[in-house]
Amino acid sequence: MPHETVALAGTAAIIGFIHTILGPDHYLPFIVLSKARQWSSVKTITITLLCGIGHVLSSVILGFIGIALGIAIFNLEAVESFRGELAAWLLLIFGLTYLIWGVHRAIRRRPHVHHHSKLGGSTPWILFIIFVFGPCEPLIPLVMYPAAMNNMAAVVVVTAVFALTTIATMLCIVLASFYGLSKLPLREPERYSHALAGLAIFLCGGAIKFLGL
Repeated sequence: MPHETVALAGTAAIIGFIHTILGPDHYLPFIVLSKARQWSSVKTITITLLCGIGHVLSSVILGFIGIALGIAIFNLEAVESFRGELAAWLLLIFGLTYLIWGVHRAIRRRPHVHHHSKLGGSTPWILFIIFVFGPCEPLIPLVMYPAAMNNMAAVVVVTAVFALTTIATMLCIVLASFYGLSKLPLREPERYSHALAGLAIFLCGGAIKFLGL
């Protein structure tokens, strides 16, 4: 493998890792919802994995369309910026809705009926849609450079490394938090778990929208 491709792949791995670590939207929704909805480890992994694939794949498709059509990187970044705004608003709306629903459940003192609720059943699909709209901004310049050099092999390698690093980092953080929280005695606050999960997701969306995280 050419040294330039190795360097680009290493850069993609580092950026993918940092991008994921610094973006709480990549893992916080899965952490709080898995605890509130009492998902199993397998279900948590599956939902996180599918959302991660949708998150990266949407930007990959956009990047390859840009390469095929010869669209300038600035135009692609503008599209990614718009997608980021949309994803932030979707997180805000979903978080607020879940917060209100969680407060309603807490007031009615019925913490265990969530498994059969319509909102609960649609939660994984809502997350998937939000993550499909969520952009991977750092990926665009990473793939556009080797594309400009007509090095499609490097484009594929960089894309694969970035995708694997991003998804692996998401899974590691979510699973570490999942097993960490399972060791804590949180039975008493279970009544408020849905409201707290909604609040966390709402604040996550707000951080992305207004703080640029």
